[in-house]
Amino acid sequence: MKQSLENTAVLFIDVINDFDFDGGENLIKHTTQILPNLKKLKSFAKENGLPTIYINDHYGLWQGDFHKIMDHCKNERSKHIIDALKPDKYDYFIIKPQHSAFFQTPLQSLLHDIGKTNLILAGVAGDICILFTAKDAYMYGFNMHIPENCIASEEKEGSEYALYLMRTVMDATINPI
Repeated sequence: MKQSLENTAVLFIDVINDFDFDGGENLIKHTTQILPNLKKLKSFAKENGLPTIYINDHYGLWQGDFHKIMDHCKNERSKHIIDALKPDKYDYFIIKPQHSAFFQTPLQSLLHDIGKTNLILAGVAGDICILFTAKDAYMYGFNMHIPENCIASEEKEGSEYALYLMRTVMDATINPI
């Protein structure tokens, strides 16, 4: 198992989130449901020495300082998620301008530099940012594992359809963590 993890990185997408938008109530509810699995994945990454890369919306804070983004996003709804999943000093943190973690970010270069070709994708929203990231990862030739119990969307059907596409079109391995 260790050898198969050698080239693996974990991507947490948009887990630092204010959930302050239309549909945010549903997304926070579904994200709270998967929070124990996200925490388990984060622990798994640390225990196995896998790099954890946070890729997050910038919220107009283009400095890429995760402390500023966490402060901006923390509210009564999001605090428990941010506190549970916040990056530590060993994690990577990248801001993104659009849905995909690859679009106009240094993610591809970072993964190349650290020698990672296998990705574990987790976070929100499964039917938007995870799906768009998976599409780009597939186009760039990365292998993907997407734990079905580590993504959340506003509607459960959105996650189910995204998982279907990622499995059938993008050749991702889909199973629980």
